[in-house]
Amino acid sequence: MMTTLIWSAGAYCLLTASLHFSSLLVAVRRCRAGRAYQAPPVPAAGVTVIRPVCGIDNHAEDTLRSTFELDYPHYEIVFCVAQSKDPVVGLLHRLMAAHPQVPATLLTGDDPVSDNPKLNNVVKGWRQATFDWVVIADSNVLMPHDYIQRLLAAFTPGTGLVCSPPVGCSPEGLWAELECSFLNSYQARWQYVADSLGVGFAQGKTMLWRREILEAGGGIRALGAELAEDAAATKLVRKLGLRVRLVDAPFGQPLGSRTAAEIWRRQLRWSRLRRVTFKAFFIPEILVGGIGPIIAAAFVAAATGVSVLGVVLALALAWYGGEVVLARAAAWPLNLRAPFVFLLRDLLLPVLWVHAWSGSSFVWRGTHMHLAGSGTPG
Repeated sequence: MMTTLIWSAGAYCLLTASLHFSSLLVAVRRCRAGRAYQAPPVPAAGVTVIRPVCGIDNHAEDTLRSTFELDYPHYEIVFCVAQSKDPVVGLLHRLMAAHPQVPATLLTGDDPVSDNPKLNNVVKGWRQATFDWVVIADSNVLMPHDYIQRLLAAFTPGTGLVCSPPVGCSPEGLWAELECSFLNSYQARWQYVADSLGVGFAQGKTMLWRREILEAGGGIRALGAELAEDAAATKLVRKLGLRVRLVDAPFGQPLGSRTAAEIWRRQLRWSRLRRVTFKAFFIPEILVGGIGPIIAAAFVAAATGVSVLGVVLALALAWYGGEVVLARAAAWPLNLRAPFVFLLRDLLLPVLWVHAWSGSSFVWRGTHMHLAGSGTPG
């Protein structure tokens, strides 16, 4: 019996470590910094950039201004705000006045087509869009100058949608660094693994659509089939026999200051959404992270008379050192406490996984939302 346990623990440790280091190699290749600027194509197709906005996020002026500073010759901006009294409206008017050379429109109002407030805010922008290429991008995405051309370059044959995972940047304090560890070397890393295997998932932070594709899948209202529009987008694209692809070197999301409660609520919300919308992929999440493999390695070491401390330190150093290498290659936020932040994240992962099964509700930007057991909005 003991021999079986030792072999099982050793096999589990070997398997998870192999997957971990393989995923790091994939992410380093796809996320590395220092890529050459991409010039706009000639001729440049018209592109509409829709930005749903609600409230003023950290670094809001920087992220929203970046929409006006794109090096692309033929694009328009459509800002969507649900409430005309939203405090962000004044900022948008100032930015539009400061950049009169860029065609920009501000639409207000709400279209209750789903239980998803963001989608209800976006619908009017989709209807207003002039061009067949449409980007829907959250207000807290920081757009590089070649943002549009990088998205278009990823729209290769067989593609139905191009997305970018959010990667945290400009963190202020420990809790923002913890959010970076979730977004960057954990979630983005595994999303690029899925994309490289041909089973990419949509990410609502940035979505580049070809209008005819979304219309063929039922139109913008079809994204209300799931409470999360990116989950609905993934299923819609796959149903059409096409793929979701991720742009290389994902775009940043400036975080600023965060609290522990904010991090917990956001990660729990995303965990519950994944549990309901892609349950078969969510279940194995309990196996990821470094804590389980380190415990298994310690058990094997103790059972075989090897130094437990030496084995634990060696595996932890390799495990989290690999994440440090990835963060450095991708030019993601990194400091001396990063390995300890990675460890804290991995301690939280199984707790989040368990709590994700314990409820089906959450609050998003002041709106209480509920997940029905079927995976559709409740």
